[in-house]
Amino acid sequence: LIYCYRKPKTKRAKRFLEKREPKLKENTKNAMLIKGGNANLTVTEVLKDIYAVKKPFAVLYKKKNITRPFEDQTSLDFFSKKSDCSLFLFGSHNKKRPNNLIIGRMFDYHVLDMIELGIEKFVSLKDVKNSKCPEGTKPMLIFAGDMFDVNEEYRRLKSLLIDFFRGPSVPSIRLAGLEYVLHFTAVDGKIYMRSYKVLLKKSGCKIPRIELEEMGPSLDLVMRRTHLASDDLYKLSLKQPKALKPKKKKNISHDVFGTTYGRIHMQKQDLGKLQTRKMKGLKKRPAEKSAEDGGVSPKKSKSA
Repeated sequence: LIYCYRKPKTKRAKRFLEKREPKLKENTKNAMLIKGGNANLTVTEVLKDIYAVKKPFAVLYKKKNITRPFEDQTSLDFFSKKSDCSLFLFGSHNKKRPNNLIIGRMFDYHVLDMIELGIEKFVSLKDVKNSKCPEGTKPMLIFAGDMFDVNEEYRRLKSLLIDFFRGPSVPSIRLAGLEYVLHFTAVDGKIYMRSYKVLLKKSGCKIPRIELEEMGPSLDLVMRRTHLASDDLYKLSLKQPKALKPKKKKNISHDVFGTTYGRIHMQKQDLGKLQTRKMKGLKKRPAEKSAEDGGVSPKKSKSA
């Protein structure tokens, strides 16, 4: 295949291409939410609620797309390149796999890994009549359960969920901004997703009392099929450019308490020539002076 590259004719097209160029610090990952050809009402509501949580870093495709990601991934590659999204959530429904979700991520506009989840119970944002967090709030992610650390498939699912919901990188955090919690629990072969709003109450001291209020959506999920990348491809996707790697500083070490120590290299000093405070007690005797001069003492001149 021969690709012909044409220079952009307008400034808008130039800006569009510059946004998609490789960068040292990549942009916030966008997610595309795709509805399958036979998606039912439950799957559609789940996609809408996840889109509300992910906004503005998400694209929701409202039309149905007849595709099967585990059998043919070309349509996902096409949508990823079209919308510049590196994450996807695909919803479908059939008799064999009812209320089905496929969550995955892309690498170089190709599917890296994806995991199929079945919805057993769903509570929508509309069903919970509490106050909601504002759009674009960065969530705090909590994972409970040994399976996220022991099982390789659950470990990869944890990495996927962190990538999907983490939001933009921020240089600093303020206490009032910590108001949204996403809690994932893995127990008895199921994954429970719960959403909470953090309420800061008066406690009578400087540190406020924290309460969690369920906000929605909440999902009870079960893992089905998986498509995981090979170890070599997964390591390649995690590779960072050399310019981002911190430069190693020589002769600097840290102890267990975080104290920084520096080592200075100096030439060997002759302590005999070290200038000290002039005191009578430190004054050299004639015998010491003659020993330093080689044992020859100057003769005194006789006075006539």
